[in-house]
Amino acid sequence: MAAYAFTVAMCGTTLPTPLYRMYQEKWGFSSFMVTVIFAVYAVGVIVALLLLGQLSDAVGRRPVLLAGLVASALSAVCFLFEQGLPELFAGRVLSGLSAGLFTGTATAAVVELAPPRWAASATLVATAANMGGLGSGPLLAGLLAQFAPDPLRQVFIVDLVLVAAGVVGVLLIPATVRDREGGSRRPRRLRVPASVRPAFVPAAMAGFAGFATMGLFTSVAPSFLSEVVGVSEPAVSGTVVFTVFAASTAGQLLMGRVGVRRALPWGCVVLVVGMAVIAGALLAASLPLLVVGAVTAGAGQGLSFRAGVTEVSEHSPPERRGEITSALFVVLYVAISIPVVGVGIMAVTLGLRTSGLIFTACVAALAATTAVLLWLRPVARNA
Repeated sequence: MAAYAFTVAMCGTTLPTPLYRMYQEKWGFSSFMVTVIFAVYAVGVIVALLLLGQLSDAVGRRPVLLAGLVASALSAVCFLFEQGLPELFAGRVLSGLSAGLFTGTATAAVVELAPPRWAASATLVATAANMGGLGSGPLLAGLLAQFAPDPLRQVFIVDLVLVAAGVVGVLLIPATVRDREGGSRRPRRLRVPASVRPAFVPAAMAGFAGFATMGLFTSVAPSFLSEVVGVSEPAVSGTVVFTVFAASTAGQLLMGRVGVRRALPWGCVVLVVGMAVIAGALLAASLPLLVVGAVTAGAGQGLSFRAGVTEVSEHSPPERRGEITSALFVVLYVAISIPVVGVGIMAVTLGLRTSGLIFTACVAALAATTAVLLWLRPVARNA
């Protein structure tokens, strides 16, 4: 039930992805404004993580998860009754707050709720719920936008139904953290203990490269498809974005075979290959090549993402796991927003194709650097 709520909350954050082109045509704003709307979402995530990332360690996971679902529902309401940019911005901010409340808290909750015999798979369940939810949003919205009679509203009605079921599920899960007397409920700066940093830093570097890629696909992918490849159907754009996250989930499944120590650097290597293929797709304006690049990059991101979260979770003290996991997601959501805004700014003067090529080169360089550093200095296993 916790994993379901996690999936639904993250699904809500990416529902607008294949709809951005429709909003552009309806209200007449540019591709750059799409990246700004997306960045507003990421700002909401980061603010929630920075100010409330440690809250569930003090008051328990369930109240924070419920607050995240309420924010998700309010976001859907904003989109349901949108009349222009103000409602779009408000909906994205609320969606970001929901994601910020959920990411660290739900990851910790799923790990803690797993029975002992599932302990080895608990992180996979959490990261798969995260990536699976993010990928399901564009697919659901794209299909409804293509075939439903009211594409800009019906998807958010469906979302509200899913969120309501998530609220029921969260109310039924047992508490894994008791309200700690004297525990701080005030916002405070997230801290990563020195003992955790050797695992945290490479996980954050690999995660930055992977989530920057996810940010590109969940924000300007429909614009790339329309302006560079010549494909404008929302069902196609939603499916392409879904393939990235589906491949990420597949990459997470592979970590069990590869092992945590090797999964982090090899995930970076696969991501580099994916960036090269995506660059080739932009040069050739090829949809099939873009899909291959999306699958390759997604698999590399998933492999390194699960390995990084596993390393950080294993090295974190239980009483600070929610805080440290939230700190990791701050880095990841900075990655999912700032580089994408850079793409939007470059696109104004250089065009989407050139800005996309510059983006892929930068991500590939970061991923390659991380892989080399990990091979030179592997993360020590936690005793």
